[in-house]
Amino acid sequence: MIVRSDIACIEQLRMDRHTFNILCSLVREIGGLRDTKNMVVEEMMAMFLHILAFEEKNREIKYDFQRSGETISRHFHDVLRAVLKLSRVLLKKPEPIPEDSTDERWKWFKNCIGALDGTLIDVTVPVDDKSRYRSRKNTISTNVLGACAPDLQFIYVLAGWEGSAADGRVLRSALERDNRLKVPRGNYYLADLGYKHCEGFLVPYRNIRYHEWRRGNEQPNSKEELYNMKHASARNVIERAFGLLKMRWGALSKGTKYPLNTQIDIILACVYIHNLIRQQMGVDPMEAELDEFMQEFDDDDENDEDLIQTCETSPAWTIFRNNLAQDMHNVWMARRHHQL
Repeated sequence: MIVRSDIACIEQLRMDRHTFNILCSLVREIGGLRDTKNMVVEEMMAMFLHILAFEEKNREIKYDFQRSGETISRHFHDVLRAVLKLSRVLLKKPEPIPEDSTDERWKWFKNCIGALDGTLIDVTVPVDDKSRYRSRKNTISTNVLGACAPDLQFIYVLAGWEGSAADGRVLRSALERDNRLKVPRGNYYLADLGYKHCEGFLVPYRNIRYHEWRRGNEQPNSKEELYNMKHASARNVIERAFGLLKMRWGALSKGTKYPLNTQIDIILACVYIHNLIRQQMGVDPMEAELDEFMQEFDDDDENDEDLIQTCETSPAWTIFRNNLAQDMHNVWMARRHHQL
């Protein structure tokens, strides 16, 4: 898997050999993982990644690696604990969109730090808990809140909420807990209509279409439609980030037999390793297949007073959105007149 070629390594472990070596170094230096008498860290990590990528059962890994079931289980949990310690180095640090941005998707959203949304990931829970974890799609799932940067790296993730929980409720929890989503005042995330339009969270206009126009001859008819189109184009990054995550790791495609806490930890580990792949590999091997997959188918030195800790509607924030939509529309209309 590791030595033969980058192609084989990517196919089996979802990353090239260089990235794999960096991951092994991180779990040694930060995660505290050590070679044992009979197994080196590289083999432990290869087993771990292979299980995440293909959701293989213990008996299948026993055959592939010629190890006992007890050995595989023990080292899987050892590696999982080590990877979870990498959150501080692998989660993306927020970088606001600069005033001089020329990115067509993001230049209107100055000081925005990314996009935010929730997604459902199937889990296995005890019978007594199934009603709470049953989602609106009738799946037994956890509602996972994620926030990502324009480069599809996750800034924040909160997993574990019941599938029946509303997105707004999960966001409130993320803002209030110790390990919380941090939104410095003056910055904000793009979010969909599952969230309130309030300071720190910029959402589309309600009852106005906001998916990008697919027919080239159709144009937005108002500043609200134009704003919603621009907003949807930028906010799409969080949907793509979740899409890559689920496509990369088969373990997230359906609930596993692990205890619920372990299933939640696996989701977090998948997010952290996803970020490492995005950081280290010039070309993400999964991204070319993402559009087809999606068709089928959230710094300790900051002062708490300078962080947004609630998500309540705000007249000032509504004015901010209206002014932004008007500015977009003015520039767009000026370009159209110039072309005519």
